[in-house]
Amino acid sequence: MATTPRTRAQVAAGASALDPEPVAGPDQRAPARGSRWERMAERPVATAIAGTVFIAFSGTLVRFADVSPTTAAVFRCIYALPALALLAAAERRRFGPRPAPGRKLACIAGVCFAGDLILWHHTINAVGGGLATVLGNLQVVVVGLVAWAVLGERPSRSLFVAVPVVLAGVVLISGVAGGGAYGADPVLGVVFGVATSLCYAAFILVLRQGSTDVRRPAGPLLDATAVAAVVCVVAGLLLGDLVLTPSWPAHGWLLTLALSSQVMGWMLISSSLPRLPAAVTSMLLLLQPIGALFLGAVLLAESPSLVQLVGCAVILAGVVVATVRRPGRAASRAALAVD
Repeated sequence: MATTPRTRAQVAAGASALDPEPVAGPDQRAPARGSRWERMAERPVATAIAGTVFIAFSGTLVRFADVSPTTAAVFRCIYALPALALLAAAERRRFGPRPAPGRKLACIAGVCFAGDLILWHHTINAVGGGLATVLGNLQVVVVGLVAWAVLGERPSRSLFVAVPVVLAGVVLISGVAGGGAYGADPVLGVVFGVATSLCYAAFILVLRQGSTDVRRPAGPLLDATAVAAVVCVVAGLLLGDLVLTPSWPAHGWLLTLALSSQVMGWMLISSSLPRLPAAVTSMLLLLQPIGALFLGAVLLAESPSLVQLVGCAVILAGVVVATVRRPGRAASRAALAVD
């Protein structure tokens, strides 16, 4: 009788590679193929595109809410907690409790995420949602540099080429290289934006170390979001810009932000991007700043200057150079991610 290869999970459970696959009878249902997020990730490109679209709306929704940066960060996290808790509880029932070291790393990632959110929302106030999102995506280059300095992972030659290109783009966005820059304070916005990218890079690196089980992305995201909410509340009290009773229209926009970006966007991206080749991943991630610029112009009437738009193009080009890998290496990483 012909047999099919056993998965690692089946072998670990004691199934013999020589045993035939069970055949579902007329009154039997086929075994589940995995969690909903695992099944969605079987189409990683479509899933990742959907996630980046949700994330791209973040800056626009924050502007619609018209609240202080810390207030937006706090309610974005708090409103996301119930949905993430339900998803994490389902993962726990199926796969058991998560290891303590992974949970500790997720909590550390939450502190980094809080810094990312607060600084990013200040960037939005300074230069608008579109440019703020572009600046925040400098994390792609920062992650490579930090991995080299801390983890001993030597960056590719393309990253060395990308760094000066991206820095030139940052200068153009700041408005110091040309007049008519968009934003209440372009220079301060760039400072906040670069700081955002540093916190975002730390968040990604730490969360990656604590999220080794790709079957359940909700657990680490729940821990990180809960810690971020607490840190944002403390920061808001210290900064004096936390408003716990915003008006109902603001609550509606913040609830939409939490469910769309923090829950759906991050769950989709977390479950799909590790399964994609590096070149494809980088292209899909670039949909976020491009989408944010488009949404800011269409929905918020933001009007970046020509120099700032050129700066955006330069940054995006640098991100592409930094993240695209050789086809052979990309294919091998994709195989490892799926295996």
